Amino acid sequence: MALSKSIEKLKKYYARLEAGKAKKIKPSHVEKVMRKLEANEQKLLEEISNTTKTSKKKRLKQKLETTRNQLDRAKWLHAKID
Repeated sequence: MALSKSIEKLKKYYARLEAGKAKKIKPSHVEKVMRKLEANEQKLLEEISNTTKTSKKKRLKQKLETTRNQLDRAKWLHAKID
């Protein structure tokens, strides 16, 4: 799952939570998104360590920051619906 798809799923889950439909969000679905974000985080860390170009490292670090922010959001959501 691409990072943008994970972010999109989280947005939908947050919208459901705000609309009072948290019962429809399955914790296992949020856990799946969290696993994918964690895998993406590890992949980005590996790429950063193997990259020598400064510009590419900068882009990868920005992606890593976005991934970590989304992972924090997913953990918060999981705690709310669990």
